[in-house]
Amino acid sequence: MRQILCFGDSNTYGLIPGTEGRYPWGVRWTSLLEEMVNPSQYRIVEEGLCGRTADFSDLSRAGRKATDSFSMILESHQPLDTVILMLGTNDCKKVYDASEYQIGKGLEKLLIKIRNHSDKTKVLIVSPIELGLEVEEKDPEFDRKSVKTSRRLKHVYRKLAEKYGFEFLAASDYAQASEKDQQHLDEYGHQKLATAIFKNIFAK
Repeated sequence: MRQILCFGDSNTYGLIPGTEGRYPWGVRWTSLLEEMVNPSQYRIVEEGLCGRTADFSDLSRAGRKATDSFSMILESHQPLDTVILMLGTNDCKKVYDASEYQIGKGLEKLLIKIRNHSDKTKVLIVSPIELGLEVEEKDPEFDRKSVKTSRRLKHVYRKLAEKYGFEFLAASDYAQASEKDQQHLDEYGHQKLATAIFKNIFAK
């Protein structure tokens, strides 16, 4: 049984836009992906955590900094055939005041951890969906700069994929943030993302 680790934030967890609830199995993209793959050959490991960043510490919530926990997660789920990595939205929060290049440096630390863990594990880097223009009205943790930075992550992540020889997919090419909160996928977005990832991994 080959395992695919889906590692990300609330859009991997499946947070329902504008709520504290979670989409059920059969709606969130990770579960849809598992239904698309051959169940006798692949198993999806869901590792989505609300508020997770690549390399910034959240002072109000412990355990959100991925670089602190990623090695343990890789080890606990080994062997891994594929890692799907989608982070960066929370790194755009105004409290971190980070550029897309600084966020990319944090993601690169995770890529190095994967490669140090196993040179056989395949990697799909997914740049996250873009924040909506009105996100600061819905969530004061973000501002206009956050929106601009989220749009620039696509270019930085693509360059990282090229550097390490990993696969790349821009979630923003297939899905957009819900109008309800300007930062999370709605049901349709989860469907679109699952289909795009499936085609990237299995239709080549």
